[in-house]
Amino acid sequence: MSEAVLPDAVVSPAVGGLYGEKAGGPVLDFSYVGIDAILEQMRRKAMKQGFELNIMVVGQSGLGKSTLMNTLFKSKVSRKSVLATAQEKIPKTVEIKSISHDIEEKGVRMKLTVIDTPGFGDQINNENCWQPIMKFINDQYEAYLQEEININRKKRIPDSRVHCCIYFIPPTGHCLRPLDVEFMRRLSKVVNIVPVIAKADTLTLEERDFFKKKIREELRANGIDVYPQKEFDEDAEDRMINEKIREMIPFAVVGSDQEYQVNGRRLLGRKTKWGTIEVENIAHCEFAYLRDLLIRTHMQNIKDITSSIHYEMYRVRRLNENNTMVAHANGIPEHHLAAHEM
Repeated sequence: MSEAVLPDAVVSPAVGGLYGEKAGGPVLDFSYVGIDAILEQMRRKAMKQGFELNIMVVGQSGLGKSTLMNTLFKSKVSRKSVLATAQEKIPKTVEIKSISHDIEEKGVRMKLTVIDTPGFGDQINNENCWQPIMKFINDQYEAYLQEEININRKKRIPDSRVHCCIYFIPPTGHCLRPLDVEFMRRLSKVVNIVPVIAKADTLTLEERDFFKKKIREELRANGIDVYPQKEFDEDAEDRMINEKIREMIPFAVVGSDQEYQVNGRRLLGRKTKWGTIEVENIAHCEFAYLRDLLIRTHMQNIKDITSSIHYEMYRVRRLNENNTMVAHANGIPEHHLAAHEM
């Protein structure tokens, strides 16, 4: 009498799935629900949609803004690199110019927009030169808000909101200029500001440390809260990580999109007659810390704070303004409106 052949047990492909492996073959795991599969679902959805990141660079001409952006993303992403023209004249007023790129790494797609501000800090009289930048940031919030309140709104609203503003401080080695203080004091309320000391290789290590300490003191004295903001730390682990970053701000950076051969290795750097300054070597400058903050560890947090804090504050203010205007048009006293909002 021939033996009956039983079909092989089917093993779930999911990690930590319904079946566990034991010596006698797959064993049914009745305790498994499958909640952990949500992570894979979220990953697949995010990979399909791709990501968006909008970075603004602000600082006077000649501080290496374009070079630093090219160094950060290891490609020609800055406006000057892409739109190569004859020697660009310094504009008489602050201009806002942006350029977008679709970049991909290991199957992850991202739309990167770099927003440049030529003309900032380049005039004899720089009074109120921050205003066009403030207006641009608020205009992006307004555009997003108008899309959001549409009756038939898009399934995915295009996000042109500025997620991060890298502010370039000249390497004077002394203290912040009144322009630096005024800009960061006003703009830190509407956007995530990450201050950097540009062309830090022009300072000695002692000068660099003194300058960084002086800047931190001035930021505290003027009530300027740069990213990562202490009040937005979510838990003790966040606080511990972010405290280390806050102790390093501003980052002393050097940018270069030139490759050199050093000890058999190809690396990004700046060649001088004393040797090669290695951009990604933390013993030479703090570029690697800035890159990790913006891209590898805090990118999503930067976007979350833009959406849940800065944009939300703008949205609430605008909707309150609209309610007040409607109330006045209908002859409703303000104290009735306030009572209704409470």
